[in-house]
Amino acid sequence: MSGQSYTGDVEVGGPADTRELPGLTITKLAVSEMANNAYLLTSTATGEALLVDAAADAPALLAMIGDADVRTIITTHGHWDHHRALPEVVAATGAQTVAHPADAGDLPVPVTRAVEHGDTVTVGDQTLEVVHLRGHTPGSIALVWRGPEGAGTHVFTGDSLFPGGPGRTTDPEDFTSLMDDLEARIFSSLGDETWIYPGHGKDTTLGAERPHLGEWRQRGW
Repeated sequence: MSGQSYTGDVEVGGPADTRELPGLTITKLAVSEMANNAYLLTSTATGEALLVDAAADAPALLAMIGDADVRTIITTHGHWDHHRALPEVVAATGAQTVAHPADAGDLPVPVTRAVEHGDTVTVGDQTLEVVHLRGHTPGSIALVWRGPEGAGTHVFTGDSLFPGGPGRTTDPEDFTSLMDDLEARIFSSLGDETWIYPGHGKDTTLGAERPHLGEWRQRGW
């Protein structure tokens, strides 16, 4: 499947959707009753791969991985529905586990590399930037890939940003924190064409969401 045919619209039990970009292949799969998205990122130059959120259904995730050389599994945040398959996928791949230290204690396996805001994680010859987005959980992170010319910018936001608004927060302080971080660390630094890959549901772009920031602030969720 070519990058031009990618939609990001996947359903639990259905096939993965694959996007081939210069330097990186992104494969998206929906799993579990929570319709979690898992993303397999593969360096086209080296074949090395990275998994974002081993959410659930280890057999489905391992089928998606196939013979890919998965060396890293990043967990976007500590909520149980995003790491239920982590022990099995780690056991099958031997991958290092990466998460923010504020959420590391919620994961079912030890975190072998804790990352902070501004750190980078590599997959082959490609680099992901870690963006700490405080609010949905204390240690929620997004991952930013700035592709080569023609590839665009792509962000894996976990449950911090969706089509239609930020992720769920439990009090006004956490909501304000998340909105502040989204505006300062995502919307202010990345262009409208930036593609957003959330932890559940369909993809979006920053351009589609930017006009609604004021509405989100006003409604408070």
